[in-house]
Amino acid sequence: MNETFDIRKAFEKISSSSRTIAVLGSMNADYTVETETLPRPGETVFGGPLQILAGGKSANQASAAARIGAQVKLLGALGTDENADFLFSTLAKAGVSMGSIARMEGKSGTTVITVDAHAENTIVYSAGSNAKVTPDYVRSVRGTIQGAAVLGVCFESPMDSVIEAASIAHQSGVKVLLNNSPFRQELPAEIIANIDILLVNEHEISHMLHLSPPPGDDWAELDWDVVTQRLHSLGCNQAVVTLGSQGAYVLDINGFDENCGHFWKFLKAVEVKAVDTTGCGDAFMGAILAGLTAGLSLYDSARLAVYVAGYAATGLGAQSSYGTSRQIVDLLSS
Repeated sequence: MNETFDIRKAFEKISSSSRTIAVLGSMNADYTVETETLPRPGETVFGGPLQILAGGKSANQASAAARIGAQVKLLGALGTDENADFLFSTLAKAGVSMGSIARMEGKSGTTVITVDAHAENTIVYSAGSNAKVTPDYVRSVRGTIQGAAVLGVCFESPMDSVIEAASIAHQSGVKVLLNNSPFRQELPAEIIANIDILLVNEHEISHMLHLSPPPGDDWAELDWDVVTQRLHSLGCNQAVVTLGSQGAYVLDINGFDENCGHFWKFLKAVEVKAVDTTGCGDAFMGAILAGLTAGLSLYDSARLAVYVAGYAATGLGAQSSYGTSRQIVDLLSS
């Protein structure tokens, strides 16, 4: 492990913090099948047994944070089907506070996922009850948002509800972390004005900023000074750009010393035997939320997130692959 970063102490800070995380968004039942290769358009391939696993980007983020000891309150809506009970109980067992979850008539959110032998996946999302998270609902949980240290949002909830939640948080001095997923190339001004940190992957940042991907997808060749400058011109001074198995870049005009030469730093990924990368990005965000809530810097929160996401890649599914702090430390120590 990196000598300058003690992961055990980071986990201790998280578990001892009394501050809370609020996460607004989605809960999905993930219908998951493993295949040798992903099907091409018009192609049928053989798959293994169908598994129904707990997912949803926001639920995943909340679960990942709770499992490493953070105090997490999830805000969103479930349906009235069997999947709703399954999702509720799975998250509650992970330690997520579910007291503010609404119940809406109809189906809960679902995804259909295929995972190939190289741990790559395809995902189709059906919003279900997640689409019924309205601004009125958000206003009804205003107190939970205002009482949090950090709010996590993504775009698996309706845009007007995300804007409402981010606005409430921003006006109350609550830090807002946005995961731009499902990806939107143009972010509304109301979003930019009310978020503190942006989380995207490498392809998303190139599309957002109209940058050509580097030859051979060697993202170290991208001019990260230009990326930082363009994000700053959009009104975003802090961001994390994930690179999957390559690692991540942390961009922080507020936190990095200009004397270092750059307002960005690179983080190398943890080397693990990947089984399924579904939900690894959500585990990464959950760990950042947990770190920020415990008073870690954005950079140290991202360093922690590299380990948490690496552990998640060693198991099948999203929430089902997330580890506790002890499990993560034990794996990395070995």
